[in-house]
Amino acid sequence: MQRRSEFAGARRVVVKIGSALLTGDGRGLDISGISGWVKQIATIRQKGVEIVLVSSGSVAEGMCRLGWSTRPHALHELQAAASVGQMGLVRTYEALFEQHGLLTAQILLTHDDLSNRQRYLNARGTLLTLLELGVVPIINENDTVATEEIRFGDNDTLGALVANLLDADLLIILTDQKGLYERDPRVDPTAKLVNAASINDERLSEMVGESRSGLGRGGMITKLSAGRLASRSGAGTIIVSGREAGVINRVFSGEEIGTFLIPDTSPLLSRKRWLAGQLKLKGKLIIDEGAARMLREAGKSLLPIGTIGVNGHFDRGDLVACVDPQEREIARGLANYGSEETRRLLGQPSHNIEELLGYVDEPELIHRDNLVLV
Repeated sequence: MQRRSEFAGARRVVVKIGSALLTGDGRGLDISGISGWVKQIATIRQKGVEIVLVSSGSVAEGMCRLGWSTRPHALHELQAAASVGQMGLVRTYEALFEQHGLLTAQILLTHDDLSNRQRYLNARGTLLTLLELGVVPIINENDTVATEEIRFGDNDTLGALVANLLDADLLIILTDQKGLYERDPRVDPTAKLVNAASINDERLSEMVGESRSGLGRGGMITKLSAGRLASRSGAGTIIVSGREAGVINRVFSGEEIGTFLIPDTSPLLSRKRWLAGQLKLKGKLIIDEGAARMLREAGKSLLPIGTIGVNGHFDRGDLVACVDPQEREIARGLANYGSEETRRLLGQPSHNIEELLGYVDEPELIHRDNLVLV
């Protein structure tokens, strides 16, 4: 079982901040609190850690600006509140991160963006590029257009799925509670905080309850569910009070605050298992002996120059097998180009992709992060 100290050295982290924290329990954006979290994120970012911020608060901020005291139920009213609130939320983040010399980027997602394989790859590519450029992506659910059928349900779930998307090492959920308790501390003041537990500990499900703030859609039950989702790609999850002084810095120093939900497998093993087991093969790429050797022995991405044939019809984001000239399967992974585009790229160096297709999405046919040996 992995220890908290191993995740204190995480190199890619998703931080999720809830509505109650961001809006001072519904009184409008808590600029002082947000400034503190931004300063801590900037400090960690300057140490070389890649940070992605998943922020709630657009609906709650919109409610405040519109003078609404209770969260509406009508979908069009929720979307209107999100539209109004998102303006203030993003403007605040941009101004505060600028004070630390950091650029930000707004990313609005719906469930379709991560369940559709092509859009999944597009979102991943954009976010990874932003991180490489030193930008802090700020992600929220696209409440202005999302319907109940395509909602994530809450931003805890969104944070976990972003952790899966980016192979993050750690998901930090900042909430208005100190962590997960054995019983609801608002009902039983003697309830003890759970310092750490395996994500698959069956007792955890008995400890969680629903949200009572009325601002967000989450509660401890969604945070536990998010921890389980994040563990699918090997990420650890820390649930901790955002009101703790220096909370993000303290997590990275290895201090045992909040509740640490421990994944049972390493990031590599769990992600590869998910990749290999969740999708059906749509085609095959026949690769030469040199490419097969690079995949097996060097853990490289699959490039067009080492690919000599295509079988089947597939689209960008579909799962395809990589087979050697004797039709022995070497690996499988998510294709960066559809079958017709791939046929035009066979045997070509990557720098010819734009000339041959008129555009370039990725220099690889399959990136090594989206490829598993079999």
